Amino acid sequence: MANDRHPLLGALGLCRKAGKLLHGYDRVQENALNGKVALVLLTADASERTVSHMAAACEGIVPCRQMPLTSADLAMLTPKPAAVFGVTDEHLAQLCAKHLT
Repeated sequence: MANDRHPLLGALGLCRKAGKLLHGYDRVQENALNGKVALVLLTADASERTVSHMAAACEGIVPCRQMPLTSADLAMLTPKPAAVFGVTDEHLAQLCAKHLT
């Protein structure tokens, strides 16, 4: 389990507060394909199928990265567990990408 003070968790919290964080496979994929997402993030515990399908959908459109946090680590950001997140603001996406290892 990730530390509650993980800098990426703080960055994602900022995205949520700013209304710039999407979650859920279908919603993120649809917005990514429409050019409305600057960065797609997948949880560390996302299924291989989810990771490969989302990576294929994002290829050449938007960066798609796996993060060191699990769905449980991100539970406070969403009403129900999610493995796929999308950041819709370019500057916030850069902030989040900075914290990926």
